[in-house]
Amino acid sequence: MDERELKEIMSQGAIRPETPRDRRERQLLEDELDTSPVKGKPLRQRLRNFRPDADSAIRALGGPTIWMRRLRAIEDELDRHEQQLDEAWRTLADEVSDPDEFARLWRATAAMWSFAQVNELVERHNRNFPAEARLPMDPRTRDFVKINGRPYQREPLGEHWILERWPADLAAARDAA
Repeated sequence: MDERELKEIMSQGAIRPETPRDRRERQLLEDELDTSPVKGKPLRQRLRNFRPDADSAIRALGGPTIWMRRLRAIEDELDRHEQQLDEAWRTLADEVSDPDEFARLWRATAAMWSFAQVNELVERHNRNFPAEARLPMDPRTRDFVKINGRPYQREPLGEHWILERWPADLAAARDAA
Protein backbone atom coordinates (compact mmCIF):
# COMPACT_ATOMS: atom_id res chain seq x y z
CA MET A 1 0.00 0.00 0.00
CA ASP A 2 1.22 3.48 -0.84
CA GLU A 3 2.51 5.39 2.18
CA ARG A 4 0.37 8.47 1.41
CA GLU A 5 -2.75 6.32 1.09
CA LEU A 6 -1.95 4.56 4.35
CA LYS A 7 -1.44 7.90 6.11
CA GLU A 8 -4.73 9.21 4.69
CA ILE A 9 -6.62 6.16 5.90
CA MET A 10 -5.05 6.21 9.34
CA SER A 11 -5.71 9.90 9.85
CA GLN A 12 -9.42 9.75 9.00
CA GLY A 13 -11.41 11.35 11.79
CA ALA A 14 -8.32 12.94 13.30
CA ILE A 15 -8.18 16.72 13.65
CA ARG A 16 -5.43 18.19 11.53
CA PRO A 17 -3.73 21.49 12.21
CA GLU A 18 -5.10 24.41 10.19
CA THR A 19 -3.12 25.07 7.01
CA PRO A 20 -2.75 28.41 5.21
CA ARG A 21 -5.18 27.15 2.57
CA ASP A 22 -7.75 26.27 5.25
CA ARG A 23 -7.36 29.77 6.75
CA ARG A 24 -7.90 31.43 3.32
CA GLU A 25 -11.03 29.35 2.69
CA ARG A 26 -12.40 30.10 6.17
CA GLN A 27 -11.73 33.83 5.66
CA LEU A 28 -13.52 33.79 2.27
CA LEU A 29 -16.54 32.11 3.82
CA GLU A 30 -16.64 34.63 6.67
CA ASP A 31 -16.40 37.53 4.19
CA GLU A 32 -19.25 36.10 2.11
CA LEU A 33 -21.35 35.61 5.25
CA ASP A 34 -20.98 39.30 6.10
CA THR A 35 -22.66 40.31 2.84
CA SER A 36 -25.24 37.52 2.79
CA PRO A 37 -28.86 38.72 2.62
CA VAL A 38 -30.00 35.83 4.82
CA LYS A 39 -27.53 36.42 7.63
CA GLY A 40 -29.29 36.33 10.98
CA LYS A 41 -32.59 35.13 9.45
CA PRO A 42 -33.94 31.62 9.81
CA LEU A 43 -33.73 29.59 6.63
CA ARG A 44 -37.01 28.53 5.06
CA GLN A 45 -37.79 24.89 5.72
CA ARG A 46 -38.13 22.85 2.54
CA LEU A 47 -40.81 20.26 3.03
CA ARG A 48 -40.39 17.01 1.16
CA ASN A 49 -43.31 15.22 -0.38
CA PHE A 50 -41.82 11.76 0.05
CA ARG A 51 -40.43 9.42 2.63
CA PRO A 52 -37.67 7.06 1.50
CA ASP A 53 -38.30 3.53 2.66
CA ALA A 54 -37.04 0.02 2.02
CA ASP A 55 -39.91 -0.71 -0.35
CA SER A 56 -38.91 2.10 -2.73
CA ALA A 57 -35.27 0.99 -2.65
CA ILE A 58 -36.26 -2.53 -3.67
CA ARG A 59 -38.54 -1.23 -6.44
CA ALA A 60 -35.65 0.85 -7.78
CA LEU A 61 -33.58 -2.30 -8.33
CA GLY A 62 -35.98 -3.31 -11.12
CA GLY A 63 -34.98 -0.34 -13.27
CA PRO A 64 -37.37 2.25 -14.69
CA THR A 65 -40.99 1.62 -13.79
CA ILE A 66 -43.72 1.10 -16.37
CA TRP A 67 -44.89 4.72 -16.15
CA MET A 68 -41.33 5.97 -16.70
CA ARG A 69 -40.94 3.76 -19.79
CA ARG A 70 -44.34 4.91 -21.06
CA LEU A 71 -43.41 8.60 -20.64
CA ARG A 72 -40.17 7.93 -22.53
CA ALA A 73 -42.17 6.27 -25.34
CA ILE A 74 -44.50 9.30 -25.47
CA GLU A 75 -41.54 11.67 -25.72
CA ASP A 76 -39.90 9.54 -28.43
CA GLU A 77 -43.14 9.48 -30.44
CA LEU A 78 -43.49 13.26 -30.04
CA ASP A 79 -39.95 13.76 -31.33
CA ARG A 80 -40.66 11.52 -34.33
CA HIS A 81 -43.90 13.38 -35.17
CA GLU A 82 -42.21 16.77 -34.76
CA GLN A 83 -39.44 15.80 -37.19
CA GLN A 84 -41.89 14.44 -39.77
CA LEU A 85 -44.24 17.41 -39.47
CA ASP A 86 -41.44 19.96 -39.71
CA GLU A 87 -40.13 18.26 -42.83
CA ALA A 88 -43.62 18.08 -44.38
CA TRP A 89 -44.30 21.75 -43.54
CA ARG A 90 -41.05 22.95 -45.15
CA THR A 91 -41.46 20.68 -48.18
CA LEU A 92 -45.00 21.95 -48.79
CA ALA A 93 -43.73 25.54 -48.53
CA ASP A 94 -41.13 24.80 -51.21
CA GLU A 95 -43.66 23.15 -53.53
CA VAL A 96 -46.57 25.62 -53.27
CA SER A 97 -46.38 29.31 -54.21
CA ASP A 98 -49.95 30.43 -53.47
CA PRO A 99 -50.55 31.27 -49.75
CA ASP A 100 -54.23 30.24 -49.88
CA GLU A 101 -53.37 26.91 -51.51
CA PHE A 102 -50.62 26.33 -48.91
CA ALA A 103 -53.06 27.03 -46.06
CA ARG A 104 -55.68 24.68 -47.52
CA LEU A 105 -53.18 21.86 -48.13
CA TRP A 106 -51.51 22.26 -44.74
CA ARG A 107 -54.84 22.20 -42.89
CA ALA A 108 -55.79 19.06 -44.84
CA THR A 109 -52.46 17.48 -43.90
CA ALA A 110 -52.98 18.39 -40.25
CA ALA A 111 -56.52 16.98 -40.28
CA MET A 112 -55.37 13.67 -41.80
CA TRP A 113 -52.25 13.23 -39.63
CA SER A 114 -52.55 10.16 -37.42
CA PHE A 115 -51.58 10.38 -33.76
CA ALA A 116 -53.25 7.04 -32.92
CA GLN A 117 -50.19 5.40 -31.38
CA VAL A 118 -49.07 8.34 -29.23
CA ASN A 119 -52.64 9.16 -28.19
CA GLU A 120 -53.08 5.56 -27.01
CA LEU A 121 -49.98 5.98 -24.84
CA VAL A 122 -51.28 9.32 -23.54
CA GLU A 123 -54.66 7.79 -22.71
CA ARG A 124 -52.99 4.91 -20.81
CA HIS A 125 -50.76 7.42 -19.00
CA ASN A 126 -53.72 9.55 -17.91
CA ARG A 127 -55.63 6.50 -16.72
CA ASN A 128 -52.85 4.57 -14.92
CA PHE A 129 -50.18 7.06 -13.83
CA PRO A 130 -51.66 8.04 -10.44
CA ALA A 131 -51.80 4.43 -9.25
CA GLU A 132 -48.48 3.37 -10.80
CA ALA A 133 -46.60 6.37 -9.39
CA ARG A 134 -48.47 6.23 -6.08
CA LEU A 135 -49.50 9.84 -6.52
CA PRO A 136 -50.97 11.25 -3.29
CA MET A 137 -54.37 12.94 -3.16
CA ASP A 138 -54.97 16.59 -2.32
CA PRO A 139 -57.79 16.59 0.27
CA ARG A 140 -58.89 20.14 -0.60
CA THR A 141 -59.43 19.49 -4.31
CA ARG A 142 -60.14 15.75 -3.98
CA ASP A 143 -57.83 15.20 -6.91
CA PHE A 144 -54.26 14.01 -7.26
CA VAL A 145 -51.51 16.46 -6.33
CA LYS A 146 -49.89 18.49 -9.06
CA ILE A 147 -46.38 17.60 -10.18
CA ASN A 148 -44.14 20.67 -10.20
CA GLY A 149 -47.28 22.81 -10.18
CA ARG A 150 -48.79 21.12 -13.24
CA PRO A 151 -51.42 18.40 -13.51
CA TYR A 152 -50.14 14.93 -14.42
CA GLN A 153 -52.61 14.52 -17.30
CA ARG A 154 -51.38 14.99 -20.85
CA GLU A 155 -53.53 16.33 -23.66
CA PRO A 156 -54.12 14.07 -26.66
CA LEU A 157 -52.58 15.33 -29.88
CA GLY A 158 -54.57 16.42 -32.90
CA GLU A 159 -54.95 18.98 -35.65
CA HIS A 160 -54.89 21.91 -33.19
CA TRP A 161 -51.51 20.72 -31.81
CA ILE A 162 -50.02 20.75 -35.32
CA LEU A 163 -51.43 24.16 -36.29
CA GLU A 164 -50.15 25.76 -33.04
CA ARG A 165 -46.58 24.74 -33.85
CA TRP A 166 -46.64 24.91 -37.66
CA PRO A 167 -49.19 27.54 -38.74
CA ALA A 168 -50.91 27.40 -42.11
CA ASP A 169 -48.94 30.48 -43.16
CA LEU A 170 -46.69 30.26 -46.21
CA ALA A 171 -44.58 33.26 -45.17
CA ALA A 172 -43.85 31.73 -41.75
CA ALA A 173 -42.89 28.42 -43.36
CA ARG A 174 -40.52 30.11 -45.80
CA ASP A 175 -38.99 32.23 -43.01
CA ALA A 176 -38.36 29.08 -40.97
CA ALA A 177 -36.61 27.45 -43.91
